Amino acid sequence: MSTLDDVRRLAIALPQVEESTSYGSPAFRVAGMVFATVRGPRRAEIVDGLVGPDAEILVAWCHDVGEREALIAARPDRFFTTDHYRDHPSLLVRLETLEGEDLRELLEDPWDARAPRSLHPGK
Repeated sequence: MSTLDDVRRLAIALPQVEESTSYGSPAFRVAGMVFATVRGPRRAEIVDGLVGPDAEILVAWCHDVGEREALIAARPDRFFTTDHYRDHPSLLVRLETLEGEDLRELLEDPWDARAPRSLHPGK
């Protein structure tokens, strides 16, 4: 089970990442661009049975909406979205469903999507 502390430790280890806030939640930025945030559940998410009232949710940037939809289809127990994010390439992740390596990959992908080319070795 992963927590905000795990997200913080892994995100900060990525090149040129800074922690800040976004809409009052912890956010992780590369080159000033948010690639991940951690927040609590929204009322509608609880009412709709998507998460429990104590859930921690990772909001992770995807390369595009198609990638997000493929991830949700493959692991609906782990990933979801809401109408608020319908046209946005953000993936909602139930942090309690993740362990170390899965979380690391879930942070590396959004970092890759948002980081400038100059930070990508060999690209």
